[in-house]
Amino acid sequence: MADVPTKLPPEAYRELGAGESYRPIVPAQESLFEITVRSVAIGLVMAVIFSLASAYLALKTGQGMEAAIPIAILAIGLAGVFSRRSSILENVIIQSIGAASSAVVAGAVFTIPALYMLGIEVSFWHIFLTAFLGGCLGVLFLIPLRHYLMVNEHGKLPFPEAMATTEILISGESGGQQAKILVWSAIVGFVYDFCILTFGFWKEVVTFHAVGVGRWLEERFTMAIRIDGLAAIVGLGYIVGIKYASIIAAGSFLSFLVFIPFVSYLGQHLSGIIPPGTVPIAEMGVDDIFVNYVRLIGIGGIAGAGLMGILRSLPSIGKSFMLGIKGIASAREDHEELRTEHNLGMRDVLLGIGAIAVCLWIFFRMDLGSSAVSTVSVLIAMAISFLFTMVAARAIGLIGTNPVSGMTLVTLIITSVILTRVGLSGKPGMFIALIVGGVVCTSLAVAGAFATDLKIGYWIGATPRNQQVYKFLGILVSAACCGFAMILLAKTYTFGSMEMPAPQASAMKEIIVGLMGEGAGVQWILFSFGVIISVILAMSGIPALAFALGMYLPIQLNTAVLLGGFISYLVGKSHRKKEVAKENRERGILVASGYIAGGSIAGVVAAVFAAAKWDRFLAVRYPGDSFQSAGEIVAIAMLVILSVFMYQYAKRGGGRT
Repeated sequence: MADVPTKLPPEAYRELGAGESYRPIVPAQESLFEITVRSVAIGLVMAVIFSLASAYLALKTGQGMEAAIPIAILAIGLAGVFSRRSSILENVIIQSIGAASSAVVAGAVFTIPALYMLGIEVSFWHIFLTAFLGGCLGVLFLIPLRHYLMVNEHGKLPFPEAMATTEILISGESGGQQAKILVWSAIVGFVYDFCILTFGFWKEVVTFHAVGVGRWLEERFTMAIRIDGLAAIVGLGYIVGIKYASIIAAGSFLSFLVFIPFVSYLGQHLSGIIPPGTVPIAEMGVDDIFVNYVRLIGIGGIAGAGLMGILRSLPSIGKSFMLGIKGIASAREDHEELRTEHNLGMRDVLLGIGAIAVCLWIFFRMDLGSSAVSTVSVLIAMAISFLFTMVAARAIGLIGTNPVSGMTLVTLIITSVILTRVGLSGKPGMFIALIVGGVVCTSLAVAGAFATDLKIGYWIGATPRNQQVYKFLGILVSAACCGFAMILLAKTYTFGSMEMPAPQASAMKEIIVGLMGEGAGVQWILFSFGVIISVILAMSGIPALAFALGMYLPIQLNTAVLLGGFISYLVGKSHRKKEVAKENRERGILVASGYIAGGSIAGVVAAVFAAAKWDRFLAVRYPGDSFQSAGEIVAIAMLVILSVFMYQYAKRGGGRT
């Protein structure tokens, strides 16, 4: 086997000249191990692990984890474990299969938890089929666009995440050391969070009551300053960075230090109960005011930011649609002479789309009992997924971000209006609208992520057909794990609560209730305030979605994110030489990714223990009420240790373990 280059050629980064063609790392004429028991098995294991971790993190913090880069690092780290070192094409397949996890979860968490919040019965099959059918649809709609996006648009679309992952995959020398850092950090994150969530050695949320400040603020001013001590959330903050962590935290500061005290002050001069509250405001504490009133402003902000994103993207959507038609037309041309251009045939793609449509119709028919409404629902899901697939793929290619939230909001609005016109409203209408939204959301999330996979394969020289076929297997496993995780977490927590906020789904729930249910006046007034705030933020050049997410989430989550962002800032300034500081910060990203993966898995395992009632036997019992004080003092000390370890391990830990 010829040596594989350890860096991309210069033409990978730029547009090609007339008559020039891109030569991948593994040329089409060469044949390396690609689809093997090893690559498929490891890819599926990665899909299981990162599906569970992504589901927990997305429902807890409203932000999922990008699995592609950690999986690529782990694939390289495992490559040398075997007597025959894994080939770079095997690592591409591992990454492609495993990366289905975060995309499938990202789609499902937007809508499925809203069904629980509405009191609608949800089964494993509802979650699994929504995620699996939507994910398959995203892959099938993208396949005809592959040659156009990857080959014809080469150099025009930078694909930032694909570029980063590709560079990791082809720089094999440091891969083992990177994987070691990631694994050790994941162990630290798992043990740390498991000690909190299952054993209760110290408190998860530091309220600063033990030092008197927290209690004084709450009792005197109805304010709260808190911080969540989970390693997974601190790690997330590191990756988010100081800029966006500050914006997210600023949203929480507005909610907990301005809006809640203001509502409390008004409540002292108002009598009676104001829905959705169930007691007078004067009798409410910080958390009650936040849950019943202030959080609705944040939901409005999230919705407003999503809709503005779609409005700003309208010209791009129109252009993307026309380019998509052009790309499908180019897919009919003969590009099959080379191994690196072997795609699933158009006949297979069309048969697959038809099969998905039939399965969706049966799925809707079983729950609705109406053929006409089932047909309308299938047509909506298929049409919107088709229209927005190119938008999702091009957005990932241009800026590395998929505007799936705004497109899902538009889907819900369109679906709700159409279903109401055909006579379906109330909970049955909400159920179908949210399922359609879930299918579309998962389709677009997977399409965007799969565009990244295909670009990685294009740069390296993978066989597209192998990526396409085995992506379905990754989606299957990821959808099943997502269903398991969501049902488990729903049994252990309440979606929409302070413990498991599920912010995107909460926004979808409020919108769907307003469109198909009986909306209350106060809720819509507060919701409108959030929309207005998001518009003002956008006019000021501030990322409205990040700020609104902060307004919605409990302050303890966002102060933990801010802590992680601050550590990231310190690591980035940890050396006078910019090159060394940059290396330190990138190593810190590995540490943070390990915290996220290990801590999130600890959250899922802790949920299993809680569902089985094992936690009551494992939890540490502090005498009397001392847990409120001693548990918090220990939590502060452990959070300091966790932060110092993260900083030191990133700054000069390197590969040393």
